[in-house]
Amino acid sequence: MSLAKNNPVQGRNDRFSSTGFILAAIGSSVGLGNMWKFPYITGENGGAAFFLLFIICLILIGLPLLLAELAIGRAGRGSAATSFVKAGGSKIFGQLGLLQVIAPFLILTFYVIVAGWTLHYAVQSFSGALYSNSDYSGQFSSFSQGYMPIIWQAVAILITGLVVGKGISGGIEKFNKVLIPGLIILLIVLMIRAVTLPGAGAGVSFFLHPDFSKLSPEAALVALGHAFFSLSLGMGILLTYGAYVDKRQSLGAATLAIGAGDLIYAFIAGLIIFPTTASFGIQPDAGPSLVFIALPAAFSAMPLGAFFGGLFFVLLAIAALTSAVSLLEVPVSYVMDRWGWGRVKSVVIISILVLLVGLPSVLSFGIIPALTEMGGKTFFDWLDFITSNILLPLGGLITTVFVGYFWKNAAEAAGLKAGWFRVWLFMVRYIAPVLVFLVLLHTTGIIKF
Repeated sequence: MSLAKNNPVQGRNDRFSSTGFILAAIGSSVGLGNMWKFPYITGENGGAAFFLLFIICLILIGLPLLLAELAIGRAGRGSAATSFVKAGGSKIFGQLGLLQVIAPFLILTFYVIVAGWTLHYAVQSFSGALYSNSDYSGQFSSFSQGYMPIIWQAVAILITGLVVGKGISGGIEKFNKVLIPGLIILLIVLMIRAVTLPGAGAGVSFFLHPDFSKLSPEAALVALGHAFFSLSLGMGILLTYGAYVDKRQSLGAATLAIGAGDLIYAFIAGLIIFPTTASFGIQPDAGPSLVFIALPAAFSAMPLGAFFGGLFFVLLAIAALTSAVSLLEVPVSYVMDRWGWGRVKSVVIISILVLLVGLPSVLSFGIIPALTEMGGKTFFDWLDFITSNILLPLGGLITTVFVGYFWKNAAEAAGLKAGWFRVWLFMVRYIAPVLVFLVLLHTTGIIKF
């Protein structure tokens, strides 16, 4: 018999504690995108007005879907694919649920590359080597187009694999119990440093001043999309984590706590990025180049810049690794369910596959020209586009259709009182599917304003 079926630490008897589950779920949602994407889409779409719109979208689409995924996972006690069937769905939902296993695996193949970048830059910043040459664009190009990212990619997946290999309570929970409080401390320290910089007030005002004239149908779709993606919906993580939640855990309370954690992280990220960019005259809409090119220039001109720069990249590394751990657990859980493999064997094989499948992405920054120019995108960009804009919304649609129209035991699984259950079911059945479909149409470019 397999180790996964007999060993309580490696099998399904391994459980999160209440606090550990919430911290792990928050860890899955606080990723790199909130640090470089959320601030600039907020600035482009009305500042505090957009933030308010984002909160509304989080309530309309994010929290109902989050609760739905957790409920399916806990009822099914299986992987992201098998939980649909084990919870009482037909086999077709098990096959459709495979999308929520494939998507996180593909995302992980390029996500650990960026996680490796953050680890490299943290070391470079603390050592001072990052600031020995003021050509930060050249530094990033030279690094990303070389072979060192492969080494750092391997380091990132090794750390991730070591955590996941230790199981739920002994690995993922302990990891997040240490890193999430550390993340909070770093966020607060960097926020205080940012808002006290000369000229930072303009950035705070830009972020927090509502400009309702910039709100538009396009802004609403952007807010919808970010509410969906920032909570790690549609990628099987919360389905998988739900399988390890104790039956006594209130899923409603957990949903609110996870949503609040995601909001707080996004808000503080804005109070770090906007004051810093305003203080040093940097445009906050540069995406990844903001983090790896523009901000190092700002840190170099700041007192104790190497130290604060190092803290910033450690913050990014923590955000990346907690998300990477969640992403790896999804395919690991699936192969344990599907083939009865032990946890360690599953982690080793999936981690090796992640490295191999990720090679075209890491080599698409200039080493192999054929991977760099593929219809106007790099291989890395295409993989990001397909997973984020197609597979994840499809995964969300599958969840809403299953819970809203086919799942007979939804009330019992969600654990909500009758009134709240009716509100939730209405949202999942009629509101969320329409909004998720709009997100799919918008992110794929089918509808534009």
